[in-house]
Amino acid sequence: MAVEELQSVIKRCQILEEQDFKEEDFGLFQLAGQRCIDEGHIDQLLEIIQNEKNKVIIKNMGWNLVGPVVRCLLWNNKEDDKRKYFLMLDLLTKLCNPKELLLGLLELIEEPSGKQISQIILLLLQPLQTVIQKLHSNKAYSVGLALSTIWSQLSLLPVPYSKEQIQTDNDGLCQCCKALIEFTKPFVEEVIGDKKNSLENEKLKDELLKFCFKNLKCPLLTAQFLEQSEEAGNDPLRCFASEIIGILSAIGHPFPKMIFNHGRKKRTWDYLEFEEEEDKQLADSMASLAYLVFVQGISIDQLPMVLSPSYLLQFNMGHIEVFLQRTEESVFSKGLDLLENGLLRIEDNSLLHHYLEIKSFLTVPQGLVKIMTLCPVETLRKKSLAMLQLYINKLDCQGKYTLFRCLLNTSNHSGVEAFIIQNIKNQIDISLKRTYNKWFTGPQLISLLDLVLFLPEGAETDLLQNSDRIMASLNLLRYLVIKDNENDNQTGLWTELGKIENNFLKPLHTGLNMSKAHYEAEIKNSQENSQEVQKSKDLCSITVGGEDLPNMPPEMQLKVLHSALFTFDLIESVLARVEELIEIKRSTSEENTGIK
Repeated sequence: MAVEELQSVIKRCQILEEQDFKEEDFGLFQLAGQRCIDEGHIDQLLEIIQNEKNKVIIKNMGWNLVGPVVRCLLWNNKEDDKRKYFLMLDLLTKLCNPKELLLGLLELIEEPSGKQISQIILLLLQPLQTVIQKLHSNKAYSVGLALSTIWSQLSLLPVPYSKEQIQTDNDGLCQCCKALIEFTKPFVEEVIGDKKNSLENEKLKDELLKFCFKNLKCPLLTAQFLEQSEEAGNDPLRCFASEIIGILSAIGHPFPKMIFNHGRKKRTWDYLEFEEEEDKQLADSMASLAYLVFVQGISIDQLPMVLSPSYLLQFNMGHIEVFLQRTEESVFSKGLDLLENGLLRIEDNSLLHHYLEIKSFLTVPQGLVKIMTLCPVETLRKKSLAMLQLYINKLDCQGKYTLFRCLLNTSNHSGVEAFIIQNIKNQIDISLKRTYNKWFTGPQLISLLDLVLFLPEGAETDLLQNSDRIMASLNLLRYLVIKDNENDNQTGLWTELGKIENNFLKPLHTGLNMSKAHYEAEIKNSQENSQEVQKSKDLCSITVGGEDLPNMPPEMQLKVLHSALFTFDLIESVLARVEELIEIKRSTSEENTGIK
């Protein structure tokens, strides 16, 4: 019945001119063709499509059958039927109006979700390529539309991150990436082969450039690559990245060109009409590209050897900043790798302080601080700390001084401030023992010590929360008192000692007395109440410094309170030693003066 209906529609249309086909004819053809497929009349339908007399009808109406045929290919497991459906799809691809078929295929690609996304893309990329190649006008627009539609769907697929996930490729992303490169090859070759640089060719080049930028953002920005060098050739995502960089080079945008273009007010691709959101993604794309070249070593042999390490670091610092601003561990870890790659090329103490006038040279270390203090992954926290130390090591003396001031003012973290203070101590030690420099002696050092040897809120400062910073400050002060005699006063400490005592040591004494009294009272209250709590077997709460400690067993709270007292005793011990050393040095100085 369905076959007869379809033949009836065809018989009526055979006597009509192409322009006389009515909308009703299209609808009847689609319904009858759909029923033929549903009822399994594949052979009869193939015969109708292959009939030369029906060529004009199939050209205009056949594209309506592509959707049902594709759905049968996805769901029908019978090999013989699938072979016939593939033949039918191939015939329709060759015979149908390419403009109508292009839109039909793209609609089919947009429909699915989940794992079906990769299935439909892998199925339709070849027909889509064939259809676009048949177009005689607006090919660049059609290529751009197809690539944008495919990318929008692929971006919904999860990016595999482990070796096992990459190899199993459950969602088909890796297969799609490989197939996508094959899809673009004839269009890339067309760009390369057009020596006249026609307007249409330039438009096609622009669409391919957009395609490359999009894929650098997704999936390559978050993609993890296999570490073993011998497996690099078996890593589908790394191969995809290499092909994308190859396309950039082929269409006239090799990576070295982008290097030399860096810093210019107008980039070579600024004329492209990127959507606003796409334009925002360019920073991610360029960061991803820099990582692939410098860390993964893809096409790095194209870079000129004349580029200095400091220039390359400057080029990459903005990209590192982009990485570190992201919250995904897989992304900001790439920023750490890219920073390490750049810093290891540079000799210690050779990175000029002028670079800190560039915004990213200050925001990157601040980004490292955020990872050090907020990232839940210990290995990344430790690597971030190591990168901050490496960065400090590379700066010249004035650069170190400037960075220390910046981080002391912005970190708001006692542990980070203690780390910076230890670095200040190291620089003073180098200046006193090896090479004198004005930034860590005399007036410049005193200005820096003003940020170190003080309590933010005087005696009211939370000593427990600031204990790391306070201990580091006391150790620095102890070192200065021991190493610098009052008569020499190389550091300027003895000139400023009165101010240090008033702003730091005396308030610290007062704060310690207040804090110890408070915690001792809390321990007494906790011990008095512990028997009642034990009888009820409830958790107890306690208030310290105006804030409730988390509910915990009484014995645990006592441990916390005693630990705090131990910290105060430790601070008090170092403070007493510092004051003792000051008195000894003053007495020695007075005796020496008296002898003279």
